[in-house]
Amino acid sequence: MHYRPLSDTGLKVSALCLGTMTFGEQNTEQEAFAQLDAALDAGINFIDTAEMYSVPPRAETMGRTETIIGNWLKARQCRDKVIIATKVAGPGRDWLPYIRGGHNRLDAGNIQAAVDGSLQRLQTDVIDLYQLHWPDRRTNYFGQLGYQHVEEDDEVPLLETLEALGRLVAAGKVRHIGVSNETPWGLMRYLALAETHGLPRPVSIQNPYNLLNRTFEIGLAEISHRERVDLLAYSPLAFGVLSGKYLNGVQPPAARLTLYPHYDRYSSPQAQKATHDYVALARVYGLEPAQMALAYVTSRPFLCSNIIGATTLQQLRLNLSSAELTLDDEVLDQIEAIHRRHPNPGP
Repeated sequence: MHYRPLSDTGLKVSALCLGTMTFGEQNTEQEAFAQLDAALDAGINFIDTAEMYSVPPRAETMGRTETIIGNWLKARQCRDKVIIATKVAGPGRDWLPYIRGGHNRLDAGNIQAAVDGSLQRLQTDVIDLYQLHWPDRRTNYFGQLGYQHVEEDDEVPLLETLEALGRLVAAGKVRHIGVSNETPWGLMRYLALAETHGLPRPVSIQNPYNLLNRTFEIGLAEISHRERVDLLAYSPLAFGVLSGKYLNGVQPPAARLTLYPHYDRYSSPQAQKATHDYVALARVYGLEPAQMALAYVTSRPFLCSNIIGATTLQQLRLNLSSAELTLDDEVLDQIEAIHRRHPNPGP
């Protein structure tokens, strides 16, 4: 396993990070423990979760993933061996009414309640990286490309959010902060406010990045380089689509998109055509399509850690082995050729 510095924090995180949103929904606690053990044995020292998980979100499973991780940390006595990242949920009155009564804005009270809940479930005294899961304001994220401005009277000012996070750092509950599903404007405003007011600056941005969605490159990659805000890439396999297992209408039993077909972000006709080409390319060069897709993400110069997820140990081990795969120039050139034919078909 390779390790990379997380911005200027002094932390070195594994190039692959274990994503855990299936724990407590598609995976039992026993299965989750087996995944966590395998990841740790493979050299992964970085685990990502969120107060909202399991996914798909339900009132019955909210916080269950953090609880499972907390139980594992206690059982294995390995808190000092891992870097824990979690997230506070943004607004969700219409689809997350059970998180703080649906009033889960990114204000001081909600952030304080959220972090205390996460600390309790994770059975730890401090969270290494605490992230804003999505913006409080209305903007383009979760697959929306075009920005349409809507005047709002109740959006929480970014400064209030940042000050609340600063108090968590000062209290020793959080070591570092990050953002997720954020736009170039939002990230730059947080950085400017941090500098102006002497507050903690975001050290990471967790946004989607994969062969079907390289929109991060358009506005955020330069910021990531110049401002030392590292990318933690989520959905590197585009919900498993880039493995090729859903091509030609196949619906594997117990697979995520078989169980939850409404997660169709990477299933458009354009995305299917691109996926077909990427899978065919991998097979021409004797590569596993999933490994090629993961190795591409891991190789990007603006990436710090690639968040992999799996529902079986077999899938996890295949994903883990991608850390040792280096794509040669010929394969990279062919990937770019496909990207030119099918640019960002699954934003």
